[in-house]
Amino acid sequence: MSLASSSSAGTYELDRAHVLHSWSAQADVDPMVVERAEGVHVWDADGRCYLDFTSQLVNTNIGHQHPAVVQAVREQAEQLCTISPACATEPRSRAARLIAERTPEGLDKIFFTNGGAEAVENAVRMARSHTGRHKVLSRYRSYHGATTTAINLTGDPRRWPNEQSGAGTVHFFGPHPYRSPFHSRDESEECRRALEHLEQVIELEGPETVAALVLETVPGTAGIMPPPPGYLRGVRELCDRYGIVYIADEVMAGFGRTGAWFAVEHYGVTPDLIAFAKGVNSGYVPLGGVAVNEAIASTFDHRAYPGGLTYSGHPLACAAAVATITAMDEEGIVDNAATVGAEVLGPGLRELAERHPSIGDVRGLGVFWALELVTDRATKEPAAPYGGSGPVMKRLVAECAEAGLLIPTTYHRVHVVPPCTITAQQAREGLAVLDGALDTVDRTLAEQHG
Repeated sequence: MSLASSSSAGTYELDRAHVLHSWSAQADVDPMVVERAEGVHVWDADGRCYLDFTSQLVNTNIGHQHPAVVQAVREQAEQLCTISPACATEPRSRAARLIAERTPEGLDKIFFTNGGAEAVENAVRMARSHTGRHKVLSRYRSYHGATTTAINLTGDPRRWPNEQSGAGTVHFFGPHPYRSPFHSRDESEECRRALEHLEQVIELEGPETVAALVLETVPGTAGIMPPPPGYLRGVRELCDRYGIVYIADEVMAGFGRTGAWFAVEHYGVTPDLIAFAKGVNSGYVPLGGVAVNEAIASTFDHRAYPGGLTYSGHPLACAAAVATITAMDEEGIVDNAATVGAEVLGPGLRELAERHPSIGDVRGLGVFWALELVTDRATKEPAAPYGGSGPVMKRLVAECAEAGLLIPTTYHRVHVVPPCTITAQQAREGLAVLDGALDTVDRTLAEQHG
């Protein structure tokens, strides 16, 4: 046995002996041992190279091991690794300024957290403190994090075993033209009926009790569903009418993922709060935060904000954020995401849908796309059950990996979410591998359903 294989075997054994994996039945876990990563590629311990269409957890927006970010973290570690958040530091101050320069006008204060779930938790805390109300609305088919408030706001099955303390959280149906809960005939009707439904929920819950509405601008894990034109403007109008704080969850959609700094730019709306994480520094060091407008920030001018974190604005994480945002600017990474999405991924995925009867729907923007796999286009029966997976989805992932492509699936969906740095040629290479794996899906489903 070579030294490399011996080391990887030891790593695997230690993982299985001592690591508890998230969202998994532990007896079924079989993790890949990763040796290194660079750009849009990952290498396992056996030296096999994979094109990363996952961006890991849709967070490595600038790709792996970007030299400028690695160098920034190294230099910051040599100067100041950590300090109390009560102190002002150059990396935190610079990161806050760079983020505020890219948020919609008026969201100029930044509260830093360790990640996305804490960002949502603190955004809700700010809204409740500001309004003096308690209830928070969120949509079904959403994901907001795994901490207490965030998981209860979540609208997918991961919420179910965690609903012991969800007081004040209320769910509503958001627009989903492909699987319309409103039996709509087109996007315009879907938008109108979804807004009518939301207003009815607000009225039935009591507007004077509702502190905030939390909405992923483009829902991510729940299905990458860009909202129909006019929906978010309607949400903004409802929030204004009833004095509700509008919280945009851009943890996954922000920092270039949709081909804009923040996805709300596509829809011409300005939320009161934006929760962010992931792409802010591509996950090189854990970081998240909340961008806060003046009205809510001023609530805490002369009264203490009732929250805080030991690592809020951690110097290493903020140094990584400064380097990431700077690199995204200097290298045109956000524009690249928009271009690859419009010219390669969007057209390429729609071409796959023309050839593969297992694809029921294609949707997305930037480098943020989903395919819904179905057993029958007419009935739209999912290729795997809601809240679960199935053999056909597992086989697709395995065939892609065998051909050198890492691709994520959620229930019956395939998500196409490469780093924002991916080139047109690399995107085409990944689509070609996916094309071959979908041939197997088509045959398997045809055999199963005769």
